[in-house]
Amino acid sequence: MPTVSRPTMTTAQELFDSLADGYRYELIQGALHMMSPADGRHGRIAGQIGYLLKAHVDRNRLGVVFAAETGFLIQQEPDTVLAPDVAYLSRAKFETVENEAQYLPMAPDSVAEVLSPSDRFARVESKAYAWLDAGTKLVLVVDPDNQMVNAVWSRKKIEVFGPRKSSTAVPPSMVGSAR
Repeated sequence: MPTVSRPTMTTAQELFDSLADGYRYELIQGALHMMSPADGRHGRIAGQIGYLLKAHVDRNRLGVVFAAETGFLIQQEPDTVLAPDVAYLSRAKFETVENEAQYLPMAPDSVAEVLSPSDRFARVESKAYAWLDAGTKLVLVVDPDNQMVNAVWSRKKIEVFGPRKSSTAVPPSMVGSAR
């Protein structure tokens, strides 16, 4: 989904305290990025991922699953608050959360990001790397149009899954000139 940036620098606390205008924002290195509402297909797919993940996590008592709109403070000074479509925190990590009524001050163990038709790949790629740089172990980038899922483990290890392929791939755009 496209974003609209506001040049104003702000902190995670300012974002949490002051923006009650009905829009969804992410904060990337102190700059606000307004997020467009997701379309129905996006919401349905994200909901299904969350449902299936939550069933597995609950059945095995692994931790907690969070839905879209949950903010994770993954960097400070300048602050970065991202909100994935689906997030998972291990039980051990969740037990360290002191105040669940604020942005969670950590990177999730894994996240899923569902692409919208209007998403620019460079923005999603940048967000995946921000998650990894903050300590997230796995970023799933779900591409409904191409029926593909990229499992991004690092800048150099990406597994691609789809109806006709399952392979470890390293797209040149994801790692620069590594190939």
